[in-house]
Amino acid sequence: MDQLIGLAPILLMFVAMWFILIRPAKKRQQQTQNMQNSLQRGDKVITIGGLHGVIDAIEDTAVTLKIADNVRVKFDRQAIGRVVNENQ
Repeated sequence: MDQLIGLAPILLMFVAMWFILIRPAKKRQQQTQNMQNSLQRGDKVITIGGLHGVIDAIEDTAVTLKIADNVRVKFDRQAIGRVVNENQ
């Protein structure tokens, strides 16, 4: 019984770490993955490097962005940081 009471602070710290760090990080990762899987041609996006563009073509693991007239660049889907709405 004394050993269980001695382990209580460690268990409490693990539970706190789960709710403060691990759970929100997994939630953000899942949201990002869902966003990257639902990309569509014509979406305005920003890459994780800060490049703004419009999706011109989509492949299995890559997207082609139009960043200027007659300028297209190819990125991995994981490089897309967020989709920009018209209101932003």
